[in-house]
Amino acid sequence: MKNNWLEIAESIQLGEFVYDLPDERIARYPLPERDQSQLLIYQDKTLAHRRFSDLPAALPAGALLVFNDTKVIPARAYFQKETGATIEILLLHPELPTRNINDAMLIQHCCVWECMIGNKKRRKAGDRLKTTLQVKGQAVSLSVGYHDYEKNLVELTWDTDLVFLDIVQALGEIPLPPYLKRDTEEADKQTYQTVYARQNGAVAAPTAGLHFTDAVFTDLAQKGIKKAFVTLHVGAGTFQPIKANTVSEHHMHAEQVVYTREFIDQLIENIDMIIPVGTTSMRSLESLYWYGVKLFRKETTNFFIEKLYPYPFEAHELPTPKASLEGIAAYMDANKLNQIVGETEIFIFPGYQFRFCKAIITNFHQPGSTLILLVAAFVGEDWKRIYAEAMNKGYRYLSYGDSSLLWGVNRI
Repeated sequence: MKNNWLEIAESIQLGEFVYDLPDERIARYPLPERDQSQLLIYQDKTLAHRRFSDLPAALPAGALLVFNDTKVIPARAYFQKETGATIEILLLHPELPTRNINDAMLIQHCCVWECMIGNKKRRKAGDRLKTTLQVKGQAVSLSVGYHDYEKNLVELTWDTDLVFLDIVQALGEIPLPPYLKRDTEEADKQTYQTVYARQNGAVAAPTAGLHFTDAVFTDLAQKGIKKAFVTLHVGAGTFQPIKANTVSEHHMHAEQVVYTREFIDQLIENIDMIIPVGTTSMRSLESLYWYGVKLFRKETTNFFIEKLYPYPFEAHELPTPKASLEGIAAYMDANKLNQIVGETEIFIFPGYQFRFCKAIITNFHQPGSTLILLVAAFVGEDWKRIYAEAMNKGYRYLSYGDSSLLWGVNRI
């Protein structure tokens, strides 16, 4: 995007990215076999239809698939006031004593989280809610009260040495996306997780990965397709609809992302054929490039990518993707870092030029969402043809729906 990027961004209207999604096309439950979902393949302007189990055959040998290994926590909890009113709390992000999500899971006795609070008007700033939980055979007394009423910061305290992950596993339920319009069921504890989920902290699953099975991984390995793991803890903002007609005005919530030194090397070694599994992996990859830009320009070593940071630059001002990664590797080595933890608000919409991603494996997304904008940025106007084809062929949409393999056109 040239230096008139702001004019271009402000010209993008929400109505251009809305399509008709009948309610009956939303997949409210997964298929019994994860890898039997439909797979739409878009490459060189052509469309083809397969099963997800056929994915390895559709990928080039030597490709590097990038997976988001975040794990959904039971972040939604309900409390009963003495008056009978039900208060719903959705954990969003830890604030104290640490903002590092992985570390926050290991905190004992007391922590503070930013929360989304249902029926907030029924709860006064000084109220404390108490409950008793059975955790690993222990009766645990949990107390919940406001740390900061205006900022929706909630303090949770408990009377044992159990870590917070133990508490939240006993307290809450998996927070299904609101568009599924149903209560969480016992089966969702398994089906709303990828088979490779391992880093607790997300409030939503990276749903493109829900289709993968051990059998698919075996076939990928036999094809010589490699895998790498990044962690982006998906936040509730992923479901927040765009309300501004001028899409660049949409508020993007920051999400925490973790990269290992080994991961950087994997990207450098496979720079020519990197394929993210899902939009969260894609945003993680592209955010990493822009962190390298910040180091290259000596702006800061703090990893925070503002939503519109990528757009004002001319191409000649920027390092190559490989040079960006090498700069990050050098910084990590100089500071003896095995991993870097950052936050990103990156907003990818048409006009964005992708640095790392050759293709993307992704589901079919909500009309008028930031994820549709990302897809449109990657494949151009053909996103409409892709979605129309999926609709005509009976594909299932959204989190528990079918999949696609899309090869990009807007790349550096």
